[in-house]
Amino acid sequence: MSTAVRGRIFSADTTDKAASLLLWVSAGVTVLILLSIIGTIIYRGIGVIDLSFLLDSPRMSGAEGGIFPAIIGTLCLVGVAILTAAPIGIGAAVYLTEYAPDNALTHIITFGVECLAGIPSIVLGLFGYALLVVYFGFGFSILSGGLALMFMILPWTVRASEEAIKTVPSGLKDGSLALGATKWQTIRNVVMPGALPGITTGIILGTGKAIGETAVIMYTAGSSLLLPESIFEPVRALPYHLYILASEGISDDMAYGSAAVLLGMVLLINLGAVAIQRYYQTRSGLRH
Repeated sequence: MSTAVRGRIFSADTTDKAASLLLWVSAGVTVLILLSIIGTIIYRGIGVIDLSFLLDSPRMSGAEGGIFPAIIGTLCLVGVAILTAAPIGIGAAVYLTEYAPDNALTHIITFGVECLAGIPSIVLGLFGYALLVVYFGFGFSILSGGLALMFMILPWTVRASEEAIKTVPSGLKDGSLALGATKWQTIRNVVMPGALPGITTGIILGTGKAIGETAVIMYTAGSSLLLPESIFEPVRALPYHLYILASEGISDDMAYGSAAVLLGMVLLINLGAVAIQRYYQTRSGLRH
């Protein structure tokens, strides 16, 4: 092939169109995968979803009845995880961005946070079992499961908070310090309000990831189908309930119904994160 012909075939305009087509296909495949998952789960599960399915307790090991205790168990576990991960994660992010010197120790801490995010959930579950269930004696309980979930979403909270704090203009912080405010007063009154939208969004997205986890809670939260009366009692979370229904062949219809409800909860959480982000962007004038 001559240089002239090759030049016509691989001209800048042709290359640009080919790149655009590949990118369009990539985006289309991504959306298609998402729609296929949502469509399949809803199509297979919508038939069993009604008020009794949402508000009744399971019967016959989950083959009949509803999933209400599993929904409550999931919300309790996520609640404990958020209440513990948010203060620790935000505090770590404030330290790393505002106080920590640029030295080897800070780099090690940052690297440790990134490594924590990459640990497989089954390993975190096993660690949670050894530390929380056995060593601390919490047993299979909401507290053990929630703290194990906290281990998983903590790096998300730290990273999201760090990025949110870095978006606060340095001029605002310098102005606050120039007016005589202390460093802590500047962080509390200037940095944190400015970073709050990003921090909130990060925590919510981390919650969306935690709510669908099975491996972490199967070793720590137990599998009780009774409604809990305290955080020291075992619960069965919805992902684990779904896993049991499917893996033990109890009921495919109930498994898909549980999956549809779980998917709905995750989508609601993600939509909530988007709504909060847009609300703060609109209020700050970044979006019209």
